[in-house]
Amino acid sequence: MSEADELSPALPDDVETLAARVLDLADSRDWRLATAESCTGGLLASLLTDVEGKSSAFERGFVTYSIEAKCELLHLARDMVERCNAVSHDVAVAMADGALAASRAQVAVAITGFAGAGGPDDETGLVHFGCARVDGETMHRAEHFGDIGRGPTRIAAVRVALKMFEEALS
Repeated sequence: MSEADELSPALPDDVETLAARVLDLADSRDWRLATAESCTGGLLASLLTDVEGKSSAFERGFVTYSIEAKCELLHLARDMVERCNAVSHDVAVAMADGALAASRAQVAVAITGFAGAGGPDDETGLVHFGCARVDGETMHRAEHFGDIGRGPTRIAAVRVALKMFEEALS
């Protein structure tokens, strides 16, 4: 099994193994993957392109950190994002649906959350995920990682996103 050479020093072994397994599953179905990331800043997309010999299963990624980027690249309605909050169930689902629609992928996973301190009413470590498939209902998951730091939250979020990909491909 290939490992993620570029990010390898920073990532736990289980995350690298999971990424390779997800890419194998996608490749075996001849499906392509897309990502829509906010708080992870493209870490998931980078990992999926670092696995040597398997990265062809990755179709594209969207790093949509700002509200404007979410609206412009993923076609989210600005009033929905403002009404629901950028870190919410509705936005995570809409991001996954938007990534699927704006790509040639068959599965898309979206991540939006607070890797570090947000505003005074924001929960540090709250991350919402969406997973959309061309032939199914878009799934949602929320995780409360707590105040474990930006890096550890991002890695934990990537792990959850990979598990969502794995479930969607199984």
